[in-house]
Amino acid sequence: MIEQPAPEAAQSAQVLRRRPRVGHIQFLNCLPLFWGLARTGSLLDMDLRADTPDGLNEALAAGELDMGPISLLEFLRHADDLVALPDIAVGSDGDVMSCLLISQVPLEELDGERVALGSTSRTSVRLAQLLLAERVGVQPEYYVCPPDLRTMMAEAKAAVVIGDAALRAALHEAPRMGLQVHDLGRMWKDWTGLPFVFAVFAARRDFLEREPELVRQVHSDLLGSRDLSLAEVTKVCEQASRWEEFDASTLERYYTTALDFTLGAAQLAGIHEFARRVGGGAEGFPPDVAVRLLEPSAL
Repeated sequence: MIEQPAPEAAQSAQVLRRRPRVGHIQFLNCLPLFWGLARTGSLLDMDLRADTPDGLNEALAAGELDMGPISLLEFLRHADDLVALPDIAVGSDGDVMSCLLISQVPLEELDGERVALGSTSRTSVRLAQLLLAERVGVQPEYYVCPPDLRTMMAEAKAAVVIGDAALRAALHEAPRMGLQVHDLGRMWKDWTGLPFVFAVFAARRDFLEREPELVRQVHSDLLGSRDLSLAEVTKVCEQASRWEEFDASTLERYYTTALDFTLGAAQLAGIHEFARRVGGGAEGFPPDVAVRLLEPSAL
């Protein structure tokens, strides 16, 4: 007689579903998107993996992540494999404070001069190149280096810096060094009248096909985390300022007046305008690249 396994044993023999592998940018600009996850308990349902923007770009494109933030430029290059999550992104509708072009001379004098490109964001770099070429009308000599402002300024006339390094540069280093600070979000807004999206949140299409409701649950959890963080933004900033080099009032201004964490019609128009201006050729996507959004559940 063959004994049947107990129900508990049968359940344990089943292959367990793994938690979704979700990327997390190691910059302050993403703090409100993730701060609330621990408060709501949703963090326990994710395999959260922190890295630089470049690292997360490569991991999501390679299938080493299931979902997460991805630089706009890399999202457009991999648009056939990715689906953007609606109403959540990292962008600005004017000054962004943390994506900057810092220069020793007026921008009109950068033609033929060396410009250092911080090695942590491809979208900000491409935006700066676009603005300098088409809005300012100069063609500098670009090179990539680590995002240390003092080193950059020793070797170049201007530099593109993003993230925490940009905040630090604008608030402390640039004033001490007598440098000009140009906000890339403001330059884009003044040029086009549109918001700019620096990073979208996306899911891999193959993961969405396997786990559609799980993708929608993570999307819902991220939206809930963002909304809770912004509702309690003073508390978030007071807590973060204990460990960061920026005071609570600076962080609150950053989160409430500079960064835009939404993705709606205006932001999508900004994405399409950027793609129209830079797409084609060696960029890896056409100017009319299709941006696919996660659709609501049919239930």
